[in-house]
Amino acid sequence: MAQHRHTRETNARRTPRATIVALPIALLLTAPAVALGVVAADPEAGDLVAARAPVSASLSLADLGRDRGRDRDRVSRSGERSDPAESSALRAAQDILAAQRAFERRKVAQATAEAVKGAHTKLWTTALLNLWSNPTKRADKHGQLESGVRVLVTGRKSLGRVEIVLKGGALWVTEGYLSAEEPTPGIGGACSNGSAVSSGVSPHVAAVHTAVCAAFPSITTYGTFRGGGGDHSLGRAVDIMVSGSQGWEVAEFVRAHYVELGVSYVIYSQHIWSVERGGEGWRAMSDRGSTTANHYDHVHVSTY
Repeated sequence: MAQHRHTRETNARRTPRATIVALPIALLLTAPAVALGVVAADPEAGDLVAARAPVSASLSLADLGRDRGRDRDRVSRSGERSDPAESSALRAAQDILAAQRAFERRKVAQATAEAVKGAHTKLWTTALLNLWSNPTKRADKHGQLESGVRVLVTGRKSLGRVEIVLKGGALWVTEGYLSAEEPTPGIGGACSNGSAVSSGVSPHVAAVHTAVCAAFPSITTYGTFRGGGGDHSLGRAVDIMVSGSQGWEVAEFVRAHYVELGVSYVIYSQHIWSVERGGEGWRAMSDRGSTTANHYDHVHVSTY
């Protein structure tokens, strides 16, 4: 009589937990390694790598930690003992990622130092420029640089900004406002984009147009005479059609040169600056009901 063995089939092919943990750890370490390759190949990408690569790696590690936490909860409920290899592998992954981030930061710092050391080209600023810690949107602002200042440039560009050398360190400014030619002292040179203002405007309005046109050649639309009274009807005001952050650059440029240009006050983005109350800086204005009335789509300049 045949004997039937009711033996329990063993799970000989089951993957050990330590192996399961090791696989995602290997995947985690791939992204930082690729990021380092980008830094080595293209130093200009350094700031972006430093800002973004560690974040993605950290998130992956956090996800892995949550998965392991859920596994530990299930083990606790089932009465099984946790595998020491899993905890050891996680700690090893954390240590390696921390070292990887530190290495990436050193590579970025090294690339920046080399760019600063090798800088030899000098250009002139043609507008009042904000100084940024890096080219990304999360950069910190480090003051402003006046128009007509000669600065060293490293030659690196990223995300619409140019790297310059200031006091031995690297900062970034908006691209398009550095020139090899020295601008007219305090103003910015001649207008070359073909724009013009109406004949009969005051000399100060004409001076504002020339200065702004030279410093911001991408702006081609200016409004002067119109009815309704006020400085426009007298030819003593000009509307510079610009918006967004460039609008503030124009407004600050005009304010910085109010003496040379004969400016009495400037309005932009529902704020006003005037010579009479210059010590108060930009003052908020009441809502006039529309984008144009609140001067969000143009800079208004009144002159003497």
